[in-house]
Amino acid sequence: MPPLNRREFLRSSALGLGALALGPLAGCRDRGSGGAAPRRPNLVYIISDELGTSYCSFAGDATAVMPNVEKLVSEGAWLRQAVSSSPVCAPYRATLMTGKYASSTGMVINELRLNPNQRCLGHVLRDAGYQRCYIGKWHLYANHAGDHDNVLHSFVPPGPHRLGFDDPFLGFNFHHIYYGEQSYYHRDTPEKIGYGEGVYEPDGQTDQAIRYIERHAGDVAPFAMVLSLGPPHPPWTPDNVPAEDVAVYADADIQLPPNWSDHADPYMDRFRDLWDHPAELEKDLLREKRIYYAMITSVDRDVGRLVKALEDAGVADDTIVVFTSDHGEMLGSHGRIQKMIFYEEAVRVPFVVRWPRRIPAGRTSDITFHSPDIMPTLLGLMDLSIPDGVEGTDCSGHLTGDGGPELPAALLQGMGHTYLWIDGFEWRALRDERYTYARYRHPRPEAPAELLFDNVQDPRQMHNLAGEPEHRERLEGYRKQLADRLEALGDSFEDCTWYQRWTDGDRNILRSATTEFGPMPEPTWPDGWEDEYRELKAKES
Repeated sequence: MPPLNRREFLRSSALGLGALALGPLAGCRDRGSGGAAPRRPNLVYIISDELGTSYCSFAGDATAVMPNVEKLVSEGAWLRQAVSSSPVCAPYRATLMTGKYASSTGMVINELRLNPNQRCLGHVLRDAGYQRCYIGKWHLYANHAGDHDNVLHSFVPPGPHRLGFDDPFLGFNFHHIYYGEQSYYHRDTPEKIGYGEGVYEPDGQTDQAIRYIERHAGDVAPFAMVLSLGPPHPPWTPDNVPAEDVAVYADADIQLPPNWSDHADPYMDRFRDLWDHPAELEKDLLREKRIYYAMITSVDRDVGRLVKALEDAGVADDTIVVFTSDHGEMLGSHGRIQKMIFYEEAVRVPFVVRWPRRIPAGRTSDITFHSPDIMPTLLGLMDLSIPDGVEGTDCSGHLTGDGGPELPAALLQGMGHTYLWIDGFEWRALRDERYTYARYRHPRPEAPAELLFDNVQDPRQMHNLAGEPEHRERLEGYRKQLADRLEALGDSFEDCTWYQRWTDGDRNILRSATTEFGPMPEPTWPDGWEDEYRELKAKES
């Protein structure tokens, strides 16, 4: 069958969703109409990597094709102002697992090893009797910049470094090649296991998730599963995504954003040299953006498959399904690519929650919501105790319609370079329902170091209000609020290299602004692999 074009895909997806809507009436076992519901709900938490809300169809992007996530939005709740508090992979994931800011986890940049001597989401679920499954990218273990496919860095050994997610753990630390030998996972040994010849990694991971649901849907004990998918994280090449998804956008009118700049942002930590040839860069970005959208549609397809599996297993009403992302992507906006910045394209992320038993269908909320709030909000929905030391807010009442507390603004932390100990890129910011206020630590003569944007009147953040007299009082208010928030967290807003003192010098986190974690537990490799571990360590040294 030839690949569908965009128009044909939309037509067939609409028909498919109609069939999905009839699923429980077409012979599927619906636990909601028979038998007792489990004491607590199941949890399926889906992370898409590098998907910004700016590129989502349900948020107004007319190019993106996302019928399954659109259906999820219509059946659940969407927190429209959700943002990533540290918009880069590992700091977000550390915050997800702990409910703490990057200054409190010590995960200030990528490629550090999170200290497991703290109470994490998986530990709470374990102690509450949950079965706990993790599938996909982990990015909390490797303590090495680069060399991602070395099993010293790709394999997360059983034990404390899995933070309570260990039955089963089908994951790896970091990679984003979705086909071939560089697409693999580990179980409980360093052996690299492929998904099958010609299998697209996210499809293979979703297959694993579906088999897990089928196996455990009838268990007395509830299950909690994290499915951490790689796309639309680059590389954005046609051979890194299914051809059928690329074909969806064959006739799409892909454009650069209105806030595209042909000059590199001087505060960007990487890739500024690409702007040496802006005309070539424009062509490259247009080509890559088409692949970015294709990857979004590939993720959407797997979301639909996963929800259908829950319906077929009869546990959809008893399962909290979350669809979100760790951060967004700039794609040329403001003279930037990648993430690690306070602009909307990088920090604003989808956060959609479906739970038919408790969450009204089609609900939206504009409360302030950011990464530290995720863990306490999930635990609140599941009626589980929130550990001491969690710094986020339980916003579960805003999902169910019961209301509750919220912060006046989300605190955003840019602690330095994406993954290297290099100074000069540090920033802090606040974002509330209307404004973004940001400040760089190191001013540069060619660009302002303090910024204030009205995200309602200026959603592309093209007009800096920080220097305008009529906003002076508002600016002072944000300055004070930021200083107070940082002081409360013990965040002294230092240079990136300063945070090396929180490690052992080998990228293992020992302390943070709030906690002395103690010694990093030694990794325990399984029987029969100890010699290889020692050889690899000696070679690396």
